[in-house]
Amino acid sequence: MSTVASMLDTHPHSFGQIDTAKLTACIEACIECAQVCTACADACLSEDAAAELVKCIRIDLDCADICETTGRVLSRHTGYDANLTRSVLDTCAAACKACGDECARHASHHEHCRMCAEVCRRCEQACHDLIGALG
Repeated sequence: MSTVASMLDTHPHSFGQIDTAKLTACIEACIECAQVCTACADACLSEDAAAELVKCIRIDLDCADICETTGRVLSRHTGYDANLTRSVLDTCAAACKACGDECARHASHHEHCRMCAEVCRRCEQACHDLIGALG
């Protein structure tokens, strides 16, 4: 059992109809994506052609911030608001799509962008999976 799953299990209240496996997977995907996007932006800044990667760096950093926020929002359940959760998940999925698309454009030249694109796609899917489970 992951630390995220273990922590969710310690919550004194039930999560109701929320699929905790999908919730756990989404939180983990968001945390991973935030880290990878941050590292990708940093690696882009270290490239000789960093000026050509300005858009990628910006989207990496935006996606990292949104994923971090989403992971944090999903980790809180006291006073849960399904509409807010859906909105945050939609935004996260959109950021991951944009970042994945941009990083994919540079993937043949930069391994960090290839890896980032893959992680963004996984996080985007995890967000959609959780949205679907929310009903």
